[in-house]
Amino acid sequence: MTCPDKPGQLINWFVCSLCAPRVCKLWSSRRPRTRRNLLLATACAIYLGFLVSQVGRGSFLHGQTTDRGPPRSDLSKVPFPEIPLDGTLAPPELQGNGSTLQPNVVYITLRSKRSKPANIRGTVKPKRRKKYAVASLVPDQEALVRPSLILQEVPRAADAEVPAYVQGYLTKVGERPWRVLRGPGVRAGGSNLRQPRVRESNIRIYSESAPSWLSKDDIRRMRLLADAEVVSILPAVSKSGARLLVLEGSTTGSDSGCGPSPCGLLKQPLDMSEVFAFHLDRILGLNRTLPSVSRKSGFIQDGQPRPFILWDSSLASASNESHSSVKVTWGTYQQLLKQKCWLNGRIPRPEWGCTGIHHHEWSKMALFDFLLQIYNRLDTKCCGFRPRKEDACMQNGLRPNCDDQNSVTLAHIIQRKNDPRHLVFIDNKGFFDRSEDNLNFKLLEGIREFPESAVSVLKSQHLRQKLLQSLFLDRVYWESQGGRQGMEKLIDVIEQRARILLTYINAHGARVVPMNE
Repeated sequence: MTCPDKPGQLINWFVCSLCAPRVCKLWSSRRPRTRRNLLLATACAIYLGFLVSQVGRGSFLHGQTTDRGPPRSDLSKVPFPEIPLDGTLAPPELQGNGSTLQPNVVYITLRSKRSKPANIRGTVKPKRRKKYAVASLVPDQEALVRPSLILQEVPRAADAEVPAYVQGYLTKVGERPWRVLRGPGVRAGGSNLRQPRVRESNIRIYSESAPSWLSKDDIRRMRLLADAEVVSILPAVSKSGARLLVLEGSTTGSDSGCGPSPCGLLKQPLDMSEVFAFHLDRILGLNRTLPSVSRKSGFIQDGQPRPFILWDSSLASASNESHSSVKVTWGTYQQLLKQKCWLNGRIPRPEWGCTGIHHHEWSKMALFDFLLQIYNRLDTKCCGFRPRKEDACMQNGLRPNCDDQNSVTLAHIIQRKNDPRHLVFIDNKGFFDRSEDNLNFKLLEGIREFPESAVSVLKSQHLRQKLLQSLFLDRVYWESQGGRQGMEKLIDVIEQRARILLTYINAHGARVVPMNE
């Protein structure tokens, strides 16, 4: 007989070996049969109770093991049920072995879906602000002759968490969203004004300050373009059918306006990339584009959102041929890059043929145009890539004529009247559907230096996070591009072009220098 190896089997073997001889002895004895049956029944009952207790204990332990699930060491192998689109910026969680669980996207922390919102670190919920009472007006106040501004309440989102790529951005005191009141609700000398229902601003900021790359003037002008009411429509000289909208609002501290009121240029839905270009310009630290937002207009029947660009009266007048404030051909442009006009405060010689534009401005423009593949400034003939029928140089059945490039005139080279050293980037229609084997490298021809601020952003791997934070501010543009998923696709294209540009800089030995002029 072999000895059992488990404790339960050992006990059973011991009971059987101990009880069997005694039971047989009692059975064969001459004692009364009633007493013998009683002893046998008692022994069997005790043994049966022992077996029942063993089976119950085993079932309980098995149930506990099933409820606990897989061991903690295998947690990393269990897939997360959901990657929330509103991922947080919280640090990655630690595994049981002390290693860090790395998310598949830099700024998103993978976490399982919760049945109810939790107070997660780094998540800020908008505070409910008190309603502001409207003070009675005095007839002699200056506010009687100006459009009245009513403060808005911050959007309430108590039942939903603020996305992490936006969280932390609420307006400062004195910078709340506003809209202009018009009509009979505002009248001189009225002491009993009823405050109308204030709609939510299309520029949403969920923190005490806006993103650092957007100035206070940028936020103020974005709100003006997005929320101010349209007073009138003026004709605009544009082949694309753009309309000049006059807005009702204050022009204090602003250099833009159509007479006494500010205004903006409402373009076509196909030009929506100009809004993306504005945010990319600010993140890269170039600050050369005009504030742009996406806006829906009730007087347009299709109801599609369109880009709305601030009209800046300080821009120098442009010619009807090239839409530029200074005429520069491609051959002259390459000579200007070699002469490095106005670099380090050096006054150029007359024979160099320099314009008033600083040398570094061309480098900023080339980098910006390459990331967005804007060709209508430096490559108006589409000679640096394979154009399609939809491109401007291919319209009306025309084919690119790239025989004499030196005589081709650059377009949209704009300066300000009081600042001829710097450029202003206008008509920033980019193309996200340009494949990697059809990128226009002609835009980088002759460029030997690139701005350090922009290149550092491209190398930092934070470009995606900053673009999401910035683009989320424009509610209409965000929704028109398909929300988070649509933005991710656009940013994928820009990130890939950024990697190609960094490779180009290293391969050609271009310098990365500070450009703070």
